[in-house]
Amino acid sequence: MNKAAKKHAELHARQRRAARLRAIQALFQMEIGGMGARRVIEEFRENRLDGADDTGAKGEADAALFEKLVLGVVEFQKSIDEAISRHLATNWRLERLDTTVRALLRVASLEILHFPQTPAKAILDEYIDLSGDFFSGPEPGFVNGALAALARAERDDF
Repeated sequence: MNKAAKKHAELHARQRRAARLRAIQALFQMEIGGMGARRVIEEFRENRLDGADDTGAKGEADAALFEKLVLGVVEFQKSIDEAISRHLATNWRLERLDTTVRALLRVASLEILHFPQTPAKAILDEYIDLSGDFFSGPEPGFVNGALAALARAERDDF
């Protein structure tokens, strides 16, 4: 891979990571604020996808991926929540999880269940890393365990 191609690939990876981060933030905002997906997507397009935002998150996000993630979680939320719930440790219920953890698990689960072109290990690595952006306690380990259980059950490439 030449230098220009490598630089392009790195930019694309940063934009995809930013889209995932923003999708987690959008789902959090939808749940806490009771806002609909289209309204939140529009707000993010206007204020948060093209660079640094008011949360301190930096980097231009892949707007198409961001929208696909948010709308995908909304469309498949029932089956996503059921899949997550099946793979949580005993005595854990999805509705009792922290709102940010729940949003992160939903977006990651959408990719595991509905984006077969993205390797499962890459999905897990990305979302476990993103969980570290939000939490410094045990949450990244919890996210790792839940997503790994889901990926083992649902994907052939994990």
